[in-house]
Amino acid sequence: MNYRVGVACLSHDHVWGELRHWKNNPDVELIAGGDDEPQLLERLTREYDVKRTYSSWQEMLDKEKLDILQVAGGNSEGAAIVEAAAAKGIHVVSEKPMAATLEQAERMLHAAEKAGITLVINWPVAWSPIWQDLARRVKAGDIGTVRYIRYRSAHNGPIAIGCSAEFVRDLTTPSINGAGALMDYCCYGANLAALLIGRPEKVTGMRGHFGTEPAYAASDDNAVIVAQYPHAFAVCEASWAQPVGYAEANPTVYGSEGSLAVLHDKLLWQSPGKPTEEITPPATVAPHRNAAEYIIHCIETKSPVEGYCSPVNGRNAQEILEAGLRAANSGKTQQIPLTD
Repeated sequence: MNYRVGVACLSHDHVWGELRHWKNNPDVELIAGGDDEPQLLERLTREYDVKRTYSSWQEMLDKEKLDILQVAGGNSEGAAIVEAAAAKGIHVVSEKPMAATLEQAERMLHAAEKAGITLVINWPVAWSPIWQDLARRVKAGDIGTVRYIRYRSAHNGPIAIGCSAEFVRDLTTPSINGAGALMDYCCYGANLAALLIGRPEKVTGMRGHFGTEPAYAASDDNAVIVAQYPHAFAVCEASWAQPVGYAEANPTVYGSEGSLAVLHDKLLWQSPGKPTEEITPPATVAPHRNAAEYIIHCIETKSPVEGYCSPVNGRNAQEILEAGLRAANSGKTQQIPLTD
């Protein structure tokens, strides 16, 4: 089958790499784009030869017959787009994190389930050989019962690393992003924790503006979220004020029978009484190399979306993020499930 794909919104910088996957997939015809920013539509036409462009994603959905929609706007835009796509029976890939708020994430999940469409939340780490192997080994019980997870996601800020003006605007506007670095980068640790140990019992969080970039002051450029489970802690760290790389293995998962940690391109496996084993993960294989081929696989085999990209997992990660944000703002640990 030849899948007709459109892209709704283009301000999320991940979209340009994702469009290469769509363009290179022999089962896909990338036919249209909708966005209210003409410069982004011009880039879409110039770089990907997409000639049918619209001044809004709504107009594109009204005028085009699509099978799959790539969603790549601000975090707060995803819910409305997924609801509209689901109403038309269009499958969706939406960029991480799932939303700006838990309420929005739940709307997306409900719309997809009600319409029976496939919804993939695209986390870049999902297609990494080492992240795939880490999850597989933890879930196989290689380190026993998980007791501690830590992941730090950090760089020197979206401006310093050269993100587009449109992406910087979205990331630094709390009403669009949901928060700052807390939402942008604690989300990876939250998604990892949700996948490996599920929903926590309670969550606390802290956030601050520690760097010198004034554009980040409206939200935060550093954050820490700690999720507590009956048998484990998960620590999610974020920074937009780290001018260097990582000084240690990252992420790290400790269990009752050992630990697994990512160090560069190796997985370090510790077991009691044995020397540390360095593991080179197997290469990724189809259909687990990118979101484009994965959603097509799920559609054609009628398989549920699993792992990092599951919308249920995305919703649970969003719950951790929202609880962490509420805790940071109030100074009070939040109980799960959250109440208004």
